[in-house]
Amino acid sequence: MSESARPVVSESGVRPVEALIVVDVQSAFFEGEEAAPHAAAVQERLEDLVDRARAAGALIVHLQNDGAPGMSDETGTKGWELHLPVAPGPREVVIRKTEDDGFHDTPLGGLLTESGVRSLVVCGVMSEMCVLATARSALERKYRVVLPHDAHGTYDVPPAPGETEGVPAAMASRVAEWALGDEVEIVAYAKDVPFEGASGPA
Repeated sequence: MSESARPVVSESGVRPVEALIVVDVQSAFFEGEEAAPHAAAVQERLEDLVDRARAAGALIVHLQNDGAPGMSDETGTKGWELHLPVAPGPREVVIRKTEDDGFHDTPLGGLLTESGVRSLVVCGVMSEMCVLATARSALERKYRVVLPHDAHGTYDVPPAPGETEGVPAAMASRVAEWALGDEVEIVAYAKDVPFEGASGPA
């Protein structure tokens, strides 16, 4: 597949989206010395997405990973806590998960169906893990998926045994986008993603 065939959408071509899926934006990945590279910049874009989704009446889902004992996001620890404020209500919910895929053994799919959602934005961390898995699962379920290039992130990938160089976080994030194929809509800037209310019950 050629680079020109990739679904990179200009700001003039982005259609409104009905739901925002915020993946694993938890304190372990956004605070302190262990924060992911560029976490502050990603957070700023996530806050803007959440604010605009709320204003438009779009559905907002905060996915929260229940990390295993000893992990930085271990359930119940400081690192596990959501980093962005949540405004709980019928249009903003928290869904906990234990797998990379936010649809796996969670009520996410049912909630999207009940809310009449057919299009969604996926953002958050980590690009090549939970963001990728959740976006791919949404595509498999025939949702229209928008992925803002500047609103997801990850860590640098260390060198493999015998290698002298690792993979910078920004490159790992770009590879994750590429791995989703030609059905995902990649938008360069999160600020250019518009929102609208879903058709289902509030």
